[in-house]
Amino acid sequence: MTYLPPPAEELAVLDEELRRLDARRAQLLARRSWLLAALRGAGAVPTATWAGVRAPGTGTAPPMPAGAPPAGARQAPPAPAAETSGPGVQNLLLVLGGLLLAVAAIAFTLVSWGQMGIGGRSAVLGAVTAAALAAPAPLLRRGLRSTAEAVGVLALVLTVLDAYALHRVAFPGADGVLYAAVASTLLAALWSAHGLLLPRLSTPLPAAVLTAQLALPLWAVSDAPGTPDLAWALLATAALDVVAALRARPAAVRGIAGVAAAVTGGGALLTGLQRSVAADTPAEAVLPGVLLLAGAALALWWARRAPAVAVAASLVAGVSAVAAAGGAVRAAVPQGWGVLGYLLCGTVLLVVLRTGLPAGMRRGLAVAAVTAQTLAALSAAPLVMLSLVGPAALLTEVWAGAPSGARDALPPGWPLSSLWATPVVLAVLAGTAALAALRPRTLPLPAPSPEAAAGLRRAALCLAAGLGWAALLVVPAVVDAPYTLALGWQLAGALGLLAWAAQRPAPASPVPAVALAYSLTAAASTALLSLATRPATFTVLGVLTAALAAVALRAAGTVLQAVAAGAATVAATGLAGAAAAASGLPAHRAALILLVVPAAAAAVGARLGRRPVAVVVEAAAVPAALLAVLLAAGRPGPLSLVLGLCGVIAAATALRPERRPAAGHVAAVLLVLASWTRLLGWDVTSPEAYTLPVSVPALAVGALLRGRDPGASSWTAYGPGLTITLLPSLLWTWGDSHWLRPLLLGLAALAVTLAGAKWRLQAPLVLGGAVLAMVSLHELAPYVAQVVGALPRWAPPAVAGVLLLATGATYEQRLRDARRLRQGLGRMR
Repeated sequence: MTYLPPPAEELAVLDEELRRLDARRAQLLARRSWLLAALRGAGAVPTATWAGVRAPGTGTAPPMPAGAPPAGARQAPPAPAAETSGPGVQNLLLVLGGLLLAVAAIAFTLVSWGQMGIGGRSAVLGAVTAAALAAPAPLLRRGLRSTAEAVGVLALVLTVLDAYALHRVAFPGADGVLYAAVASTLLAALWSAHGLLLPRLSTPLPAAVLTAQLALPLWAVSDAPGTPDLAWALLATAALDVVAALRARPAAVRGIAGVAAAVTGGGALLTGLQRSVAADTPAEAVLPGVLLLAGAALALWWARRAPAVAVAASLVAGVSAVAAAGGAVRAAVPQGWGVLGYLLCGTVLLVVLRTGLPAGMRRGLAVAAVTAQTLAALSAAPLVMLSLVGPAALLTEVWAGAPSGARDALPPGWPLSSLWATPVVLAVLAGTAALAALRPRTLPLPAPSPEAAAGLRRAALCLAAGLGWAALLVVPAVVDAPYTLALGWQLAGALGLLAWAAQRPAPASPVPAVALAYSLTAAASTALLSLATRPATFTVLGVLTAALAAVALRAAGTVLQAVAAGAATVAATGLAGAAAAASGLPAHRAALILLVVPAAAAAVGARLGRRPVAVVVEAAAVPAALLAVLLAAGRPGPLSLVLGLCGVIAAATALRPERRPAAGHVAAVLLVLASWTRLLGWDVTSPEAYTLPVSVPALAVGALLRGRDPGASSWTAYGPGLTITLLPSLLWTWGDSHWLRPLLLGLAALAVTLAGAKWRLQAPLVLGGAVLAMVSLHELAPYVAQVVGALPRWAPPAVAGVLLLATGATYEQRLRDARRLRQGLGRMR
């Protein structure tokens, strides 16, 4: 028969064969390359003769030509391959040459050359500069473009040195900054002319654009009379850059000019924004506003002429326009209302979006409007967050009395003038989002699909609802409403959101989930606020528990039902904790009240059956049980009772088939802990009193398991029970000076070992034998210590050495015996 290996083994064999073939092919290709090189060098056979030689592995190898060295002879090493290309060497030499010449020119100009003064050096430098500017033309005609580029760069450096030398010779007393501005202008003009006359040079025009950026800003910061403002100088430079970015021929020049326009224009607009924000009166905000509007006009013109930058330029234009108009409004209105001015100016941009502007410009302006609205929302966020989390301060003063008003949650130095604008800002934002939800065509977006349009409408609706709720949330703090009114206001808002979450919208709609998130946040804040007085706590927690339970019954979708049911369970835990605190009972007795929650959760879970909501309800009740355990932890008796009741609840849950595995183990652990706690309360210190009540049922369960499944491992059936029985007693034996416990433990271990040997069970044999050996060692330890103490100090090392030698001499026999023992244990179960 033909043996067919498994696919994995056959694949490994094939991979190994392919690796061998690849190695052999590489060897043959190397030999072929050497032969071809040798033949070409000798001229014996034309190259075409060997061009058609078969690749190795495709046929019989060709005969070795005459004159070739035999296979075993030494072969001449191949010629070393070039490590770089000719153009690379050329460019490196040109760059290094130009760099050295530039360094020499700088040293010549700035230091000295022999006895020649600055005037003589300037004349020589001017002549060299003229030669360097003229040299690229003949070099380009001869096709030496790289050399021409190097010489052209050197000429640029020389012109800068010429400008410095001219300042030292002809204008030594001139203002350095003003002279730098004039020199930048002249150099930019010179380099532009040089680049236009020699368009094949790629350096002069970009260098001219970069140098031109310095002219107007340097003039603005100089001491010359009639200098312009620096921001306006930057904006004028940006305008020139925009013109260059639109009309310059080489693409590199257009790109450099565009980046330069963004930098200089951005500097001008940031300066204008800073001045507008710092203006105290409308008159002071006029000039910064004009600067911002001029920048916005320039950005819009650029966006209209260059579609590639339409989105970014329109965004800058929109933000600048909003900053200009909003800054004027901010300076005219009372403190705190300036945000509303910026928001309204940003909202006006949405009207402009309905005009016939190109799509890119409309997108940029839309982003600008959204930016203004986002910043306005962020300005209102602190008051909203304080209204939400401020009541958390009541956790340290539960039932200490109602605060005087809703503003007690605000920091002491909070400006009251800014409070009134916050709900108005949030209302405007909510109205804008609602308008987008009701009329999605107002958004400056391309026509979406019906599904996408529905998604946008739902998102806008959720955003509008959240902003509207935030606007209502801060109203009590704004008007400083009394505590009772503020609490009722927040509770009403939470119930309204819960009612919205209980609606049944279209399938796959995110609205209920968002509404439930809003409502849970509002419910948590309201519950914290209710901790000020006892009646408020019971009222709010009771209402919220009922409302969340109703939402869990009515909500659409399993996830929403589960979340609402879990929240209702948490609220019920808070209600039970409030009842325990109000009962006046000691903590260890009030803990029993909290167990009502897990008991009710178990009953509800049994009612729900296998529905996923049942798991959430039962899991959400676990904190109530843990809190009850913590309250009773100070006294063993009440703690044992609490643990026992928890175990009974878990055992009742384990009666359900779908909960039996998990709840059954939890019930066993809780009941064991309850018994141990009771023994601890009775001052029982013997470990057997703790372990035997656990190990005996465990061994009985193991015996039942082996009876039903004879193939079950003895470690699974008897391992846990024997471990709980033997190991704690063994640990206790090592500190016990009496003879009774070691004797009883040794007899029990011997019985377990004999039982394992009789029925050939691995777990009893190993565990019983190990414990029996340890007990025996414990009993012999005093005598061994006496013997060791009587021996000389050299005796133990000598005995150890002899033992090691003996062990080494019979190593193979010991391995064989160990292998037999392992095989014997392996045949056991």
